[in-house]
Amino acid sequence: MGHLVYTGIGSLDGYVADVDGGFDWAAPDEEVHAFVNERDRAVSLELYGRRLYDVMRVWETYGTEPDSHPVEREYGEIWRGRDKVVYSTTLPEVTTTRTRLARDFDPAAVRRLVEHATGDVNIGGPELAAHALRAGIVDRLEYYAHPVVIGGGSRWLPDGLRVDLRLLGTNRFACGVVHLEYAVVA
Repeated sequence: MGHLVYTGIGSLDGYVADVDGGFDWAAPDEEVHAFVNERDRAVSLELYGRRLYDVMRVWETYGTEPDSHPVEREYGEIWRGRDKVVYSTTLPEVTTTRTRLARDFDPAAVRRLVEHATGDVNIGGPELAAHALRAGIVDRLEYYAHPVVIGGGSRWLPDGLRVDLRLLGTNRFACGVVHLEYAVVA
């Protein structure tokens, strides 16, 4: 049985995209990317909202070029090698391998996916994760806090949510990023 893990990369003030939808300030450097790659080896399934899927589907081919950076090549292989579920009521179809489309987010069905997973299950995208957080089915939260304050945009965590957490670990990187890992306290 795996764990349902909500992971985000964002600003110190808790945003995953700025008011214009940009997130170029959150691009991981080589050290952070290598750490993400290592952690993602334990993931057997990705659950995405439509917008995050639109961003992530670039990995279907990204990193396959001969001149690709080794950490990007490695992440692309990891991403293409695992199953993905995209939750969307508007997306007509998915265009990446090992990916299926689901129209409705059912917390009980997601919990069953996690219970039968061979590794951890990542849930990504703040809107999709908000449903899981409010349903009480998220086991862990991981956040890569970049040393930037952007003052507004898409929040990593939804307003009006109370979740008690227990710190499991931290990692600091030379670029100033801090990785925080928390268990959800039931």
